[in-house]
Amino acid sequence: MEKYTEKTLAAVAKRENNNKRKYLVVNPVQGKHVPVSGKASLAMFDELADILDKAYPGCESDRLLIVGFAETATAIGARLAVSLESLYMQTTREPLKNAGYLFFTESHSHATEQKLCKNDIESVIGSVDRIVFAEDEVTTGNTIMKIIDIIEGMYPGAVQFSVASLLNGMDEKSLARYKARGIGVHYLVKTHHEGYTAISEAYGNNGEYTEKDTTPADITPVDINDSYINTRRLCRGDEYGRACGKLANTIAADIGSARSVLVLGTEEFMYPAIFTAGILEKKGIEARTHSTTRSPIAVSQDEGYPLRRRFELTSLYDADRRTFIYDLKKYDCAAVITDAQPICSEGLSSLVNALKSVGNDNIKIYRWCGND
Repeated sequence: MEKYTEKTLAAVAKRENNNKRKYLVVNPVQGKHVPVSGKASLAMFDELADILDKAYPGCESDRLLIVGFAETATAIGARLAVSLESLYMQTTREPLKNAGYLFFTESHSHATEQKLCKNDIESVIGSVDRIVFAEDEVTTGNTIMKIIDIIEGMYPGAVQFSVASLLNGMDEKSLARYKARGIGVHYLVKTHHEGYTAISEAYGNNGEYTEKDTTPADITPVDINDSYINTRRLCRGDEYGRACGKLANTIAADIGSARSVLVLGTEEFMYPAIFTAGILEKKGIEARTHSTTRSPIAVSQDEGYPLRRRFELTSLYDADRRTFIYDLKKYDCAAVITDAQPICSEGLSSLVNALKSVGNDNIKIYRWCGND
């Protein structure tokens, strides 16, 4: 019996007000929208890392660059880089200091603009053999092809490309286009999207929608300055893994005697939350993890639908950005880990109030921060 299948990893949801693609595939094991065991997410990511390791045996770690796609696949890319001890960076929608960018678009996404730090790509062109783009799901491959075309146009023949994803829904024509370009395609599960639009449209829009509450929250974030690494810039996977370990152990020590813990990430900043939840589980704590998101997904009470309740928030990164969290529950402790610098006060209040609204009264906010 297969460990992962389309049925277990691809739950179909409805995008809100998006006519470019009406459905959204929600992976309940990924640690993004659905609360899940961190250990389960990491085990799934490691299965994909094993596929890459076998595809490129003997590839020196410093000659392989993993690029994780924001916002949903940043944790996947980070884990691949940690497991393979490769170079790592992610695409981003956040501003970076002293950085030039390679811009491209993700046309079906709610937030279409993507960018990659040009300075860091230029610093490794000529030294890395292959760039592997990490995604949660590849449907047509068009978005990844856009950034490949940009890099290939600027540095022709300098590097090879691959894509690694949890799910792959590319049809034969799309796969043939990648094969003709010599782009490797690797994935855990093949999906078939032909009926996804009809499935999504059949669900009722009868879930629970909670408006944001920005009443000032009396809570002070705890800054953790030790070993912060911003993966929007080039880094080493092994170093990032050790840094996340230090962060997780610091948080685990601070949480104390809680037996059930929610570890929330924020938008692009997912991997530290998933990893921390995994560390807590190793200590015998019942931990679950997911993260805030820019994606406005419809919620439904219909049987089989992946998301039941939506909480609207203000972003911790930008007071003008609307974000969301789904299916919050009550835990002994709710720990939010973010790298927002500074933390938007309205965003902090909206998230704390959402957590309180479902009974969480022990809330901790941790900001992992550095100088960038």
